[in-house]
Amino acid sequence: MLDKTAKSPLTAILGASLAAIGASVCCVLPLVFVLAGISGAWIANLTALEPWRPWFSLATLACLGWAFWTMYGPNSRCRSDGACVDPRILRRRRIWLWVATVVIVLLLLFPYYVSWFL
Repeated sequence: MLDKTAKSPLTAILGASLAAIGASVCCVLPLVFVLAGISGAWIANLTALEPWRPWFSLATLACLGWAFWTMYGPNSRCRSDGACVDPRILRRRRIWLWVATVVIVLLLLFPYYVSWFL
């Protein structure tokens, strides 16, 4: 019997996304605000999170590792009670994991390529 509610890396992907946003908030948010026409001296306060960027980056990579382990690890197809995931669902989850990973990596690397836009 196929179980459609078997393991999902959703928690790990959400954690990685939030950590990536935290890691890039010092650079992405000011640029987004300026592009939206919002300005002010308070935008400089967003750089206060810069010292935390390595920790957010580490949390991001840990969550991505957890998500990949959930999707590609030894128990990714079947649970211990014998219920297995439909291969189509597993394939779709893996595709979305890779899409989320690309977006997260772009967010993590944003401080390094932001100068190309300025």
